[in-house]
Amino acid sequence: MTGLPVPSWLKEMVGQKKAALRSQAAVSARASIFAHDLHTVCQAAKCPNQGECFNAAEATFMVLGERCTRGCRFCAVGRERPLPPDENEPQRVAEAVEEWGLRYAVLTMPTRDDLQDGGAAHFARVIAAIRARTPEVKIEPLISDLGGSETALKTVLQAGPDVLAHNVETVPELYSAVRIGADFDRSLTLLASSKKIAPHILTKTGFMVGLGETDAQVRQLLRTLRGAQVDLVTIGQYLAPSAAHYPVAGYPEPAAYQDWENYALSLGFKAVAAGPLVRSSYRAGALYRRATGCGCCQNKYR
Repeated sequence: MTGLPVPSWLKEMVGQKKAALRSQAAVSARASIFAHDLHTVCQAAKCPNQGECFNAAEATFMVLGERCTRGCRFCAVGRERPLPPDENEPQRVAEAVEEWGLRYAVLTMPTRDDLQDGGAAHFARVIAAIRARTPEVKIEPLISDLGGSETALKTVLQAGPDVLAHNVETVPELYSAVRIGADFDRSLTLLASSKKIAPHILTKTGFMVGLGETDAQVRQLLRTLRGAQVDLVTIGQYLAPSAAHYPVAGYPEPAAYQDWENYALSLGFKAVAAGPLVRSSYRAGALYRRATGCGCCQNKYR
């Protein structure tokens, strides 16, 4: 981590999370990921919650490899020339979902500007493979902006996910410095289009704080997102993966997250998760249950 000194309270929180990586359940989860030759964003993005989530038999599967065609300054996923889509990956992901006994599966992807559809067809095949093997599982794809293609978005939505997630990552004012190659309006349009095309599918987004945004900008972003009928939102602290990444500009106190959560709920979001170590897919099944009252996606391990 770079920039400002990390507060002692946050260091303690991260340490407690990392300790969970030593549990037997977490070790077994990592072994299963390796055995199926899969990737998780938990590991690729160096998420501080991976021990806790692995221990609870939860993970966010990263399909289409772990090489990204963009170079966002906040992200630990490397910018490299991607490999072609792996035709056997959908089946391997479906097998892992069944093996873990998941009731809620989150899938994410690197940005694949090298593919004409941004990887949408491959993503849809992964969803279909899970549906065929474990039809009761709820599925949340966390997609890239797909280059702004509505046709590609329809391909993912037609596969029948329960939630369509796409992260805006930060306030619009910081896009040019933090999200090189991305465009806030394009991301907002994707979220709004998803709701228009498939109004029954929940939409979800997440963003980070601590990048230099103001409280007023956070609140305006929440109003903008709700104006696009986004249903679910997550807010978490940015932690720089290395000294080469965008520096941390601030560490909001936990009370600030509670204020933002309360404000977001007052705007009409169906469910909100906000906290220093909250990430976009952190306990995604629980957030879905809060929004819908559904009890069918509780993991059997919990």
